[in-house]
Amino acid sequence: MNLTWYDTLVKPSWTPAPGVIGTIWTVLYPIILVVFGYIAFRVFKGDMPKALLVPIIINMITNIAFTPIQFGLQNLPLATVDILLVLVTIVWAMIAFWPYARIASLALIPYLIWVSTASVLQVTITFANR
Repeated sequence: MNLTWYDTLVKPSWTPAPGVIGTIWTVLYPIILVVFGYIAFRVFKGDMPKALLVPIIINMITNIAFTPIQFGLQNLPLATVDILLVLVTIVWAMIAFWPYARIASLALIPYLIWVSTASVLQVTITFANR
């Protein structure tokens, strides 16, 4: 990961320190794993529709893709599109899960809050560095 490049970018004063970002993801990933794992288990058990897997799969792909796009390709516009897709798939998942597993849907609120914040940050950085 090329943090030297990232350090040279114009960023807003409210940009979290890298250590804070890492800590947030350390808390969020287990929550995401439990929620998505629970839904997938119930789908494969036949208790929930297979369509619930679609936002999970798209979310996982876009979440994993962000770091290589942002820091490997150093492509701010594409990273912005990617993080906005992560955000959309979180909302989609929460709405889709609600009729079947309300607690699972609510458990994604911290993920939604963080990715909303990260999305605003990403858009801000992208426009500041055009």
